[in-house]
Amino acid sequence: MRRLAVFCVTAVTLLLAACTGSTGSTEGGFVSGDGRITRVPVEQRTPAPEIAGTTLDEKPWSSTSATGKVLVYNVWGSWCPPCVKEAPALVRAAQRTEQTAQFVGLNTRDLATAQGLAFVREFNVPYPNLFDPGGELVLKFAGKLPLSAIPSTVIVDKQGRIAARVLGDTTEATLVGLIEDVAAGR
Repeated sequence: MRRLAVFCVTAVTLLLAACTGSTGSTEGGFVSGDGRITRVPVEQRTPAPEIAGTTLDEKPWSSTSATGKVLVYNVWGSWCPPCVKEAPALVRAAQRTEQTAQFVGLNTRDLATAQGLAFVREFNVPYPNLFDPGGELVLKFAGKLPLSAIPSTVIVDKQGRIAARVLGDTTEATLVGLIEDVAAGR
């Protein structure tokens, strides 16, 4: 009986630890970030990779169709507690910056589009979300400014160059500020 009690307490503790939103740690099989922001000076920016794929609602999308705006890529998964936490902030930031920025979600490691679609519906996400179950689109940023945590957000300037990255969940104010700076050429 004592072994069963110890086992149950251990199992519950591990389950809760895997579901926390702590930063900079391994959670439930993924690495969460600590919210660290990396800004790339204008003269040091490199071209962002071309991103193309199929949205969760089965429409083609390509970064080549989003010229003239700041691009904001957010890597997320429906299974990721920090992604759930930051979703409302992303939606508000996208709405506040819709004249200058195009948000695009990169839905990674969900096994089926139904999981991502449920997430998008729950949070009323207004922007396209590409289905990237194996992380191939995310890996296109490797060697440039890697998106090494889930969630991660990268901001691409109007010239198609990587301008900033946030590793981990972020806030509406942080995103709007970064977008405004990048749109102003800073």
